[in-house]
Amino acid sequence: MGKFGILVFLAFLAALGFFAMENQGMVTIKVPFGSFYQVATVALVLLSTIVGALVILMVTFIRDTKRMIDNLQYQKRQKRGAKIDAYYSKALNALLGDKQEDAREALSDILKEDPGHVDALLRLGDVAMGNDEYAAAYDYYKKAKDVEPSNLQTLLSLEKVLEKMQRDGDALRYLEDILDIDAENLTALYRKRALLEKKEEWDGLLALQKSIIKIVHNEKDRNREERLLLGYKYEYARASLEGGNFEKAEKAFRTLLKMESGFVPAYLGLTEVMISRGETEEAINFLEKGFEQLNSVILLARLEDLLISVGEPGRLIRFYRNSVARNSQDNRLKFLLGKLYYRLEMVDDAIGTLNSIDTGSFSPHEFFSLRGDLYMKRNEVSKALTDFRKACGIKEAVIIPYCCTNCGSRSAGWSGRCPSCSEWNTYRLDLHGTCRP
Repeated sequence: MGKFGILVFLAFLAALGFFAMENQGMVTIKVPFGSFYQVATVALVLLSTIVGALVILMVTFIRDTKRMIDNLQYQKRQKRGAKIDAYYSKALNALLGDKQEDAREALSDILKEDPGHVDALLRLGDVAMGNDEYAAAYDYYKKAKDVEPSNLQTLLSLEKVLEKMQRDGDALRYLEDILDIDAENLTALYRKRALLEKKEEWDGLLALQKSIIKIVHNEKDRNREERLLLGYKYEYARASLEGGNFEKAEKAFRTLLKMESGFVPAYLGLTEVMISRGETEEAINFLEKGFEQLNSVILLARLEDLLISVGEPGRLIRFYRNSVARNSQDNRLKFLLGKLYYRLEMVDDAIGTLNSIDTGSFSPHEFFSLRGDLYMKRNEVSKALTDFRKACGIKEAVIIPYCCTNCGSRSAGWSGRCPSCSEWNTYRLDLHGTCRP
């Protein structure tokens, strides 16, 4: 006890002695539910002081004990946290070095210290995903979700592994959970879009794509998303056409042409709607008008097939001749007219038309193969051999391939969407043999 404490204690004793001299009487105390007791006043004061001191001492003891326990627990947590950090650092370094077993071991050590360590669970799930262990990855991600149900990274990981497990419905539900938390999460919106496209739910895709366009602000991204909206609108219209809902299909195709007047697949789709309704003449006129506006040989090829199918090759020839007369330098039209003559067995007209083409600027392999076959029909073998040599062994004389102007892939048949790069309205007839992306 310090000097000040001794001084205080002596002062207290002096005050107590003075109080005792002035108060020598007795005080009656009744114990609750008990008897009455006679106690000297000074004794009561002394007893009260001792009890108060004991209470204060007890409170102080409890407080100091709790503080000591908290400090010990804090130090323990600090040590465990440092240990976990060391394990996690080791795991990350192992992952960067592609040492997956070392990473697994370090991450498992973390879970021994803290079974609810979300990052460790996610990394273990990623390792399992990398090894195509989808069930194990799902278990790790699910445990992480149980710890933090609203963790977006966890929900995205669960969606990814469920998609790998071909559980698209469950994957979509997790994406909906993410969008409930963050309605403008582009990663979730893009993944949802991919799943809906895979399921060919074009109606839902249209609404989703409009939401995405409202969110993106970069001009380049917005242009890309608007192109996708055109494509989804086309797929929606095509699906309606295939399902026999001609009214919805026509409305969608016409909307497409309002959005982009040069969208060739929409012209072809609307043509099919008219043909399906028995409006063949309207379809022919529509294709003629479309070709005059767009100068698209794809529309011309469809017009050719349609007119031949209804037994009007003469009308087709007149249309070709009028088009060639208006565009005398367009070798594409001359070549297609020559091919038509070949198709109709009009050999002399075909050769005459093909010979009017300047092969210095127009020399596809198909041209020489076609003309060589025509010379063979006229028994002009030497000319035929010359052209066949130039054709370099092309086997099919009259098949003109289609080419995607976006990625350069070629195909024998037309499609509204390129199967290689998934872009719409990019197929062109490779008449010159020089189609490049």
